[in-house]
Amino acid sequence: MNRSLLLLLQILVAVALLTIWHLATNTGLFGNPKTISFFFADPLKVAQRVIQWFATGSIWYHLWITLSESILAFLLGAFGGIVFGFWFARRPLIAAVFDPYVKAANALPRVVLAPIFALWFGLGIWSKVALGITLVFFIVFFNVYQGVKEVSQPVLSNARMLGMNERQLLRHVYLPSALSWVFSSLHTSVGFAVVGAVVGEYLGSAAGLGYLIQQAEGVFDVTGVFAGMVVLTAFVLLVDWVMTMVERRLLSWRGQ
Repeated sequence: MNRSLLLLLQILVAVALLTIWHLATNTGLFGNPKTISFFFADPLKVAQRVIQWFATGSIWYHLWITLSESILAFLLGAFGGIVFGFWFARRPLIAAVFDPYVKAANALPRVVLAPIFALWFGLGIWSKVALGITLVFFIVFFNVYQGVKEVSQPVLSNARMLGMNERQLLRHVYLPSALSWVFSSLHTSVGFAVVGAVVGEYLGSAAGLGYLIQQAEGVFDVTGVFAGMVVLTAFVLLVDWVMTMVERRLLSWRGQ
């Protein structure tokens, strides 16, 4: 599909949703607008609140805190997932031994871990980073593990016939084969890194987007809650766009 047409359709969907939201909170088309706006806020007031935050500069500090936590969680979680994913895929015995423990750890509800991390690491940045790592690690780990296992056996056999050692196989066969799986997991894990940071801030923090949303919710400021979610959504989309640009750069060989 043409990119311009796709972008136009995406914009039309956003416009349609915003129009329905505006009509629901400002007209009687869907019921009492005052009741609806109490629960869903007025989109115009939400936009005004977001503009006010950026105009006064009060949002930048909170954005920086959430960004720092998300980047650290993403980098550390992704690095660990890639390393252990490759290691387990190349060592079947290790993978078989630790398989039930990995699955058990992945099954743990992350929200339950948040208070534990706060107890271990305090209410500073590292409790949020730890929560984000637990969300990112397993997404990357399972994708990398599967990507390495899906290496074409004929390609692998030919590479070995040409005399490649394990290091060369890793660089020229395993890594290119798993790269698509890696970036597929990174796209998903970017959002989860932010989720981990925001949830941690929501449960206990003095700054960050999660803190802003929690403070607004505490005084029944629905406009503030939705404004925080709008900023958070834009933040995640921006980070995902950066990841897409990096992916296109590193995987440009696929189109050749």
